[in-house]
Amino acid sequence: MQPATAQTERNADIASTVVATMRQLGVLGLPRNYEIFYEALSGTNHELSLAVVSLSNRPTQDELDKIGRTFFAQNHGPSIVEHARDVIARELEDVALLLRSERNHIEKYGRILDETSSGLSSRSLLSQDLLQKIANAMSAATNSTIDHGRQVATTLSDKTAELESVKSKLEEYKRLADTDPLTHIWNRRAFDKEITRIYNSNKGILFNALILADIDRFKDINDRYGHPVGDKIIQIIADILQTSIRGDMFVARTGGEEFALIIEGASEDTTYEIAERIRALIEQTPFTSSQTGTNYGTVTVSMGICMASEAENPEDLYTKADRALYRSKVSGRNRVTRHSTMAGRSGKSWLLYKKD
Repeated sequence: MQPATAQTERNADIASTVVATMRQLGVLGLPRNYEIFYEALSGTNHELSLAVVSLSNRPTQDELDKIGRTFFAQNHGPSIVEHARDVIARELEDVALLLRSERNHIEKYGRILDETSSGLSSRSLLSQDLLQKIANAMSAATNSTIDHGRQVATTLSDKTAELESVKSKLEEYKRLADTDPLTHIWNRRAFDKEITRIYNSNKGILFNALILADIDRFKDINDRYGHPVGDKIIQIIADILQTSIRGDMFVARTGGEEFALIIEGASEDTTYEIAERIRALIEQTPFTSSQTGTNYGTVTVSMGICMASEAENPEDLYTKADRALYRSKVSGRNRVTRHSTMAGRSGKSWLLYKKD
């Protein structure tokens, strides 16, 4: 087991390696670039490490920002939205020009028809040669109009595809903005929206429950083994939470070592059984390093439950579940407490991302 001083020295070594690597690759010393290389070299995010390894010997800032948008979307939101806005504005202007061009072409075709009609009505006798010339002129004008219409249709189709691409990128950004980058489950922002949704209908109030879970003595784990180990433990617990409930249920990381589960369509007894099963599974899970074989000991969680019908609104629901969680902590940790069985204390603030 590594003492805290050794871990501090290791973190300092990583920082030095990050700076040296960025300098070797000619990467600008921007905070967002440092974040990418620190996370990659610390080994806490395998997918990010692979993305960095695949970079060229002289990566461009665009390549780095693409990685940043993928793994740290919350730090790149303004640039993504600004880029999308610029693309949409440009494409809409191009579409407007196309439509104006098509209108002018149709108006020109209309004038040819009017002139031809007037010319025909003003003549009492029409020679075959004149009729042939009129037919040729009308055929040429018609073909030109049809060709122009096809070109406009093709261009509009291309513009539509480009706008669909922007839409997909915005939807992906929205998903990433609601996703915790460490665990890839929902984050606090997504949780705030989901818990609010419960109280939009009587059905939501009657058939939903909130479980809050907090890793016991997590600060001791970080102090003893370092933050990379702490992050790995958070990832393992997040995976256990996500795979222990139905796919249509909601699980989020709402804080450093705190998680929330919104259970739908279950009674209080069933919700308690779900929480107890998860608690026992985490307690039984071995937490060891796959690289060094170091055993980090037993990791446990404390949990609190509150049914949506017991609370007046989202804030009250969170507060009461938090009271139950606190009761589990002060009662010895590694246990599940129902709010319905106890009197509580004041809870924590909940809507950290109320303003979108």
